Amino acid sequence: MKSIRDLRVKLFADGADRASMLEMYAKPYIRGLTTNPTLMRAAGVTNYRGFAMEILAEIRNKPVCLEVLADDFAGMERQAQEIAGWGDNVYVKIPVVNTRGESCIGSIARLVARQVKVNVTAVMTLAQVREIAGTLSPATPSYVSIFAGRIADTGIEPAAVIAEAVQILRPNPAAELIWASPRELLNIFQADDAGCHIITLTDGILRKLHLVGHDLDLLCRETVSMFYRDARAAGFTL
Repeated sequence: MKSIRDLRVKLFADGADRASMLEMYAKPYIRGLTTNPTLMRAAGVTNYRGFAMEILAEIRNKPVCLEVLADDFAGMERQAQEIAGWGDNVYVKIPVVNTRGESCIGSIARLVARQVKVNVTAVMTLAQVREIAGTLSPATPSYVSIFAGRIADTGIEPAAVIAEAVQILRPNPAAELIWASPRELLNIFQADDAGCHIITLTDGILRKLHLVGHDLDLLCRETVSMFYRDARAAGFTL
């Protein structure tokens, strides 16, 4: 098994807790950070702009991905240009479709033409990847986020989708593919094997990195010991 330092895929921390984000930013193996409105709401963030500006004041030399809030195309484009102006390391997350299922490709193309670094998010299909690839410029760095975990939730193996998406984006060296919404630490190695450029990792998965290469016999004993301790702590008797 590869060690974390041998991986080609870049690890991005995904979250909205300020302390955790700054902790992960300080780790050399974390190459960027992402967040979204759902994570922010769960973390108790009430001022989107204020939170973003506070984070960007601390995180200056690694990519940070921040999402637009609008659902209409004009609003998305206006917000994207504002967000892009918050820092040179900002990538603006634009959904591939809006809530009505209307393609955002036109807005994405206009933003790319204005040299906005986009992260096209919530991507689920290869047809979407092909359409997105046609709008991205080799002169402007960009990300395409396939929600592999959500694809897996439907019973479809996402690794093959990711591998094909890598090939679709290959002609554009400025476009990087993100394995988004991972479900387990194994996804890091699946993403690496598929040639994916980046994987986003929640705090829960990042906390498991110490288990990479862990001896399975030892893990077996640790697991049994956990069950034993918890049974005693609960006062269970038979």
